[in-house]
Amino acid sequence: MDKLKVGVIGATGMVGQRFIQGLVGHPYFELTALAASERSVGKKYSEAAKWYIEGDIPESVADEKVVDANAKIVDEFGLDLVFSATPSSIAKELEASFAKKIPVYSNTSTYRMVEDVPLVVGDVNPDHMKIIEEQRRNRGWNGGIITNPNCSTIGIVVPMKPIFDELGIEWMHVATYQALSGAGYDGVPSMAITDNAIPYIGGEELKVETEPLKILGEIKKPLEFPITASCVRIPVLNGHLETVTLGLGRDFEVDEIKHLLAGYTARAQELKLPTAPNPPIIVREEPDRPQPRLDRMAGNGMAVSVGRIERKREKILRFFALSHNTIRGAAGASILNAEIALKDGLL
Repeated sequence: MDKLKVGVIGATGMVGQRFIQGLVGHPYFELTALAASERSVGKKYSEAAKWYIEGDIPESVADEKVVDANAKIVDEFGLDLVFSATPSSIAKELEASFAKKIPVYSNTSTYRMVEDVPLVVGDVNPDHMKIIEEQRRNRGWNGGIITNPNCSTIGIVVPMKPIFDELGIEWMHVATYQALSGAGYDGVPSMAITDNAIPYIGGEELKVETEPLKILGEIKKPLEFPITASCVRIPVLNGHLETVTLGLGRDFEVDEIKHLLAGYTARAQELKLPTAPNPPIIVREEPDRPQPRLDRMAGNGMAVSVGRIERKREKILRFFALSHNTIRGAAGASILNAEIALKDGLL
């Protein structure tokens, strides 16, 4: 199979760098274009980007010239699709300009809750990508936009999926303890977060309270059970830890929940996709796990670690979940969506 030519929009930022990390040497995709803002255009990538993540800039991209993030590069580089890590403030017009021509796999919040735009977690609801055909008809696009959810949402919905399917969910409360990288390298001043926790992340709670309902519902028919979210920024570099309390449709035994989570697989695992973690959920038995430093790279950063699974009282379940926010919660999720779309003939 010939590799598809892909570009990354917002290639110099932290999530853009995770896209590069996940695409270099990918068996399906050839990283062909690195696009960013005007201040980076024309520079070598190694000159334009301050490399924020572990390791060095991959040699294959270090000397590549950064190009302007506009849809002209689709024809210039013969791109088959793009991955977007562009700021939400400019995503609406920019992503649409690309979507007229080729598929856009977006990590940005702008289009997530739009009715004809699929909001997809590859090993939870890949069937929602079917709506891309309606989106193309509605908008006259040849490509389209496929989104993945907020970095906190992903760590929740993966373990929610087998529980919802088997027991039903009537309500949820979640408290998130979110890593600094979720705000970007310059997002939280060091003097604000050192020796501190900040109980406010702008717009985050609304995303966590709405996105799971669209993902776990049917296409164009979100679920309606109440979700309450409390989001806190903590002084951890990577890895979002979340306390999830669920009101379930029936009572349960803890061992039943552990069995459901540990045994969960989806089509992404059956297809043995390059980015799909296997297993997608790792159940921890230790009383003090999961922890960001110890568990964020489980499954190459794509698995969700779940621990402290407890029956609090009748029909009420509580557990802790941990996922890598810029891999599982961002770039890796978009790449996995594109892998599934390729296998399903949507590219």
